[in-house]
Amino acid sequence: MKLRLSLLLLLALAGGACAADKTMKSSTTPTAKDALECKPGEISACGLPSNVVIDMSKAKLKRTDAEWKALLTPRQFQVARKQGTEPPFQNEYWNHHEDGVYFCVCSETPLFDSRDKFESGTGWPSFTKPIEKALVGETEDVSYGMIRVEVHCNVDGAHLGHVFDDGPRAQGGLRYCINSASLKFMPRADYDKWVAKNGTK
Repeated sequence: MKLRLSLLLLLALAGGACAADKTMKSSTTPTAKDALECKPGEISACGLPSNVVIDMSKAKLKRTDAEWKALLTPRQFQVARKQGTEPPFQNEYWNHHEDGVYFCVCSETPLFDSRDKFESGTGWPSFTKPIEKALVGETEDVSYGMIRVEVHCNVDGAHLGHVFDDGPRAQGGLRYCINSASLKFMPRADYDKWVAKNGTK
């Protein structure tokens, strides 16, 4: 509760805050900027935790919190299982440029390709699209006085981040703002071997 109050107070005081979603509605944030205008340290819609109920009825992989805690690091658990958000510019993949595929950290489901990754300037890994749309679920998130779209892995319900409509227009105009803690990277050569062995999901 204290964390939520602190975040709301910070939003109210941040006159130069960067609200990444152009359609976002909020009485405590200024006019939205394009994601590429965000500077280190500015607040963005991407940077606030999510507060949605993820529909787990169709999830193929289900575990208890105790089981997830045994498999994940504390940060991975907080972000992927409790809808937390890691700090911008202080996470594993925000400035990662190796060729390959990003898997869900919870189910090892291939979700995003490095070929669809771009520099958004927000401090989080950003992608124009998932590898397969059906593997990434969406839930409306109206927390913090904003209207955002939360995204999660449909296989295990892991919170990934949010999707916004301020991405590169030539690639569809979407920006999947994803937490590094929810991802696990596999180099292209290893991914090709993985596909040969497991097929595509």
